[in-house]
Formats: sequence, structure tokens, C-alpha cells
Amino acid sequence: MRNKLTHYAKEILTFSLFMIVLMNAISLYKSSDLNKEALQNINVKLIDAKAYTFAKDKPILIHFWATWCPICKIESGNIQTISENFEVLSIAVSSGDNNDLRKYMYDNSLDYKVLNDNDGFFAKEFKIAAYPTTFIYDKNKNLVFSEVGYTSTWGLWLRMLWAGL
Repeated sequence: MRNKLTHYAKEILTFSLFMIVLMNAISLYKSSDLNKEALQNINVKLIDAKAYTFAKDKPILIHFWATWCPICKIESGNIQTISENFEVLSIAVSSGDNNDLRKYMYDNSLDYKVLNDNDGFFAKEFKIAAYPTTFIYDKNKNLVFSEVGYTSTWGLWLRMLWAGL
């Protein structure tokens, strides 16, 4: 019996490692077409009507998501945690008007900064093809990481720490 359990544990571990490598390869492939240029400063209004501009001398995470995206909903808690300690701007794409987004944020106990990109302008500028997509820029606003798909809180946290060095 112990041999069978050891065998199954090895099989599960091997499968898990294979899936991790595969998912990272897919993410790398999908992120190859993203906009890699340095981040330009923008002045926008968030869904709470507050003006927003990027913080100076701080790394920033820009997160593209949509209310209709199931992976985005799963990842939203990760973005919430990161936003409590780092500069985060989330961009909701094709997700309704500001009232719809405020309701979504309230219903899901989220309070990070949200820019409504209902017409897809910013998604086109950043060349977004899938959701969620996350960009991490260093304090000089140079891109240091981009990710398409789900990213864990620890993965985001480590990338933000790296970007702040």
C-alpha cells in the first residue's frame, strides 16, 4: 500500500511540474506580442471619479481584467492583496459603465484603483489579447515583467519586490 501511495505522489508531482512548465511557456508565448515600451505618464479618472497619475519613483503593477472573465475573478484577491502594499492600477476592459464596475468591486469586497476601459482604448495601446494580463514596471517605468493568465499573490509580490530594487 505504501508503495502505491509513493507512486501516486510521484505521478501527481510530475504532472504538477509539467503543468507549471507548460503554463509558463504558454504565458511567455502569449506575452511576446505585448507592448514592451516604457510606461508613459497618463492622467485619467478612475471609476470613483478621482484623478490618477502614476506615482514617481515607485514600481507599478498594471492589471488588465474584465468582469466577465472567470480567471480574473479568481485572481482579484491576489491583486487586492498586492494593492495594499504596492502601487496598482487595474484596467477593466469591456465591463460596463462606472456604476457596473463600482457594484462589481463592492460585491467582491475589492477596493483597488480601477480605470474603466469600456471602449478598449488602453487594451489596444498595450496590445492585450487575453485576460487577465499584468505588467510590472520599475521605478523608472521600464517594463520588467509581463504575464498573461493567472499569477499567484506570491508571484506578484516577488516580482514587485524585484521591480523595486
